[in-house]
Amino acid sequence: MVIDILYFASIKERMGISGEPVAIEGNITGEGLINLLSDKGEPWQTVLSDNKLLIAINQEMASLEDSIAEGDEVAFFPPVTGG
Repeated sequence: MVIDILYFASIKERMGISGEPVAIEGNITGEGLINLLSDKGEPWQTVLSDNKLLIAINQEMASLEDSIAEGDEVAFFPPVTGG
């Protein structure tokens, strides 16, 4: 099964890519996806280890415990800041 991963803002810059397809086996949680991607080594390991990382599944804010299924779009982005 394949899901689409999107990277935004500083995460996109640090990763050097705006997104990628990722093969998964069955459903996986956001935390499981981060672990799967981190196993690829750098830069995934460092960039995705940020505990302030935000995740959206199918364009809705999600938690790391939420389930991700085949065909889902998952986006990672840093916390929004501004004044």
